[in-house]
Amino acid sequence: MFEHFRLNVDPGQTPMRVDKFMATHLEDTSRHRVQCAIKEGYVRVGEKVAKANLIVRPGDVIRFMMPYRRRGTEILPEDIPLDIVYEDNDLLVVNKPAGMVVHPGHGNYNGTLVNALAFHLGIDPSTQPKDQEDERMGILVHRIDKDTSGLLVVAKNDETQMNLAKQFFEHSIERLYVAVVWGNIKEDEGTINGAIGRDPNDRLRFKVYPEDDERAKHAVTHFKVLERFGYVTVVQCRLETGRTHQIRVHMSHIGHPLFNDERYGGSDIKKGTIYAKYRLFIQNCFELCPRQALHAKTLGFVHPSTKEIMRFDSIIPEDMESMIAKWRKYVSFTSEDDRRP
Repeated sequence: MFEHFRLNVDPGQTPMRVDKFMATHLEDTSRHRVQCAIKEGYVRVGEKVAKANLIVRPGDVIRFMMPYRRRGTEILPEDIPLDIVYEDNDLLVVNKPAGMVVHPGHGNYNGTLVNALAFHLGIDPSTQPKDQEDERMGILVHRIDKDTSGLLVVAKNDETQMNLAKQFFEHSIERLYVAVVWGNIKEDEGTINGAIGRDPNDRLRFKVYPEDDERAKHAVTHFKVLERFGYVTVVQCRLETGRTHQIRVHMSHIGHPLFNDERYGGSDIKKGTIYAKYRLFIQNCFELCPRQALHAKTLGFVHPSTKEIMRFDSIIPEDMESMIAKWRKYVSFTSEDDRRP
């Protein structure tokens, strides 16, 4: 998997080689690591692919990606059932259930998607050289949160991984999510531009920063309203970038946190009436869908080997669909006036 970055060259910056500038502005990143990324063509200054000796000047924008760092965690194969919707010699597409962690870490060292993939692909780190075992588990090109369900593409070899990572980097991957958010969004569709970085007051949360803030990375989410239920709205979100918690952070930022998203305030009643019957209705909805209402529904990309356009679609999982159906029924039995805040 790859991390995506954006650096803005300050107005007062002295002209400097791009590799030196990046190495001095990135934490715990060596100049050699930067030069490797440049050699692979993963660094752009403006719209141009950068060479190591390119000089950056005030006002330049540098966009680049690098492989995620080694985690130092031994990944053990585990025989966990996978919902594989497509597979060939180069890649596979898996439909991840809500509740499954993608990669080991932060107290989740087994039972993850990567553990299951290691078993499915026959990867045993105990038989590989120490300097290769973690890289071989770098087969995931992107992630989704533990309590988000939906589609992920997995590369089986380095060439496929590099190609797919470049498609992500160039924003040519199609990623459509379905979410239920609090409130009645006024616009039928729109775009959220907001750089995302970690919240200094809560390391498990992220927040929106000014675009030029070095603590944050450029992020863009496009949304379209699918259904309106008065107090909540079903939306389709298209990711232009892929930051951690991006949809959750962006929707919360515009005042519409995801339904039952505890981390971003969506597990409280944000809109509705004061009546006990309504509160009971919401509690029943939370029980039907006991996680943030977010599903990675559609995934599209160009196959690295065949160059065929691949597009996969998944059904909304039962917990979300049952909750949405309950809202449809609620709307059918209440008037618009009764649902007005």
